[in-house]
Amino acid sequence: MAKDKTIYTCSECGGTSPRWLGKCPHCNAWNTLVEGVAEGGGAPAKNRFAALAKTSEVMPLSRIEAREVERTPTGHEELDRVLGGGIVEGGVVLIGGDPGIGKSTLLLQALDSLQRAGFPSLYVTGEESGAQVALRARRLGLEGSEVQVLAEIQLEKILATLDAEKPAIAVIDSIQTVYSEQLTSAPGSVAQVRECAAHLTRAAKASGTAIVLVGHVTKEGALAGPRVLEHMVDTVLYFEGDTHSSFRLIRAIKNRFGAVNEIGVFAMTEKGLKGVSNPSAIFLSQHAQPVPGSCVMVTLEGTRPLLVELQALVDSGGPSPRRLSVGLERDRLAMLLAVLHRHAGVACLDQDVFVNAVGGVRISEPAADLGVMLAITSSLRGKPLPKGFLAFGEVGLAGEVRPAPRGQERLKEAAKLGFSVAVVPRANLPKKNDKAFDGLTVHGVERIEEALELVRRID
Repeated sequence: MAKDKTIYTCSECGGTSPRWLGKCPHCNAWNTLVEGVAEGGGAPAKNRFAALAKTSEVMPLSRIEAREVERTPTGHEELDRVLGGGIVEGGVVLIGGDPGIGKSTLLLQALDSLQRAGFPSLYVTGEESGAQVALRARRLGLEGSEVQVLAEIQLEKILATLDAEKPAIAVIDSIQTVYSEQLTSAPGSVAQVRECAAHLTRAAKASGTAIVLVGHVTKEGALAGPRVLEHMVDTVLYFEGDTHSSFRLIRAIKNRFGAVNEIGVFAMTEKGLKGVSNPSAIFLSQHAQPVPGSCVMVTLEGTRPLLVELQALVDSGGPSPRRLSVGLERDRLAMLLAVLHRHAGVACLDQDVFVNAVGGVRISEPAADLGVMLAITSSLRGKPLPKGFLAFGEVGLAGEVRPAPRGQERLKEAAKLGFSVAVVPRANLPKKNDKAFDGLTVHGVERIEEALELVRRID
């Protein structure tokens, strides 16, 4: 196969150069030349991405037939939840995470389940040999698995295998190891990752094969390679969790076929990753008696309410007190401490303040504000909150407690798990005589000082 001529294009001005240069000769920008395939000079060749967009006539939106996409369950309920119900025909999924967190393990388990359900599966590995994949399958207890395995990193051979085998789902592990003969740069470079992902996406849309791309992550936790990689695929999933912990979270960052910010919870066992049906139990510490500085809140992850324990420790600090938060935004912690001082008269100016979300979960929504402030106050006073207590709500700079979205669902989850006392924004109070909240006493507040006074009375 003849190798196509390459050309280097500036990402700033669009200027071209026949070879790589540190500085663009047209706009003088540094490190902006990116390798690409040059256009043919003779007869116009067929565009290699033509199958990505099928020709169609202009039609009014009301006349276009809206069809629901068919989904194929993977056999793992938590993974199906994140995907929006299962694998979509012709869909492209990009999954990233830290090394050793369990990406390859989960995908091999999912492929085996799909294969046993009658869906032809292909596992393309560029980082391991076939023998290594077989050893991992034995450790996971996948005896007699019929999943097809291909140890290959050349894009053209992978595409030929996809065309010949026609699997229902294929996993490429990983996209950073695949290279195309059309480019001279090394595997993992921006040009190679973009070119290979585009060809694999074209193949998925043209053949109906669902393709899962495994992506490396940088030390900052973002997917390595060009940012356009996330725009090209249909679904982007991130593996989260500490490799030293047995629990893993899969979070959907983008999903054209389902809800975003949905999470799936897994436990790492000797037989691979197993779904956790009641994840709230992971994030709640088991205290024999209530302890100071601990407050439970209900956070929403996609469509799933999760109960998470927030812990705060206030200790005497030096001339430069520390503000440290794990699982929550540090800047928001500083803001909440200022609101506590200004509107509730609780001063932590000379105190070290540490806040932690138990279980390694990351909370980004502001509904954790009220729980954090009550935990800080509890630690500062040295008095625990009542047993079976929870709180949620956003706190503004004026000291007001704002309502949290879908407050009724949060309270129903708390009542189901046996909590007895809740302090919530007044706008989130449930309707009277609702049997779903039996056993749960709900107090509504409008300001942070009102919430603190209410907790003192409950004590």
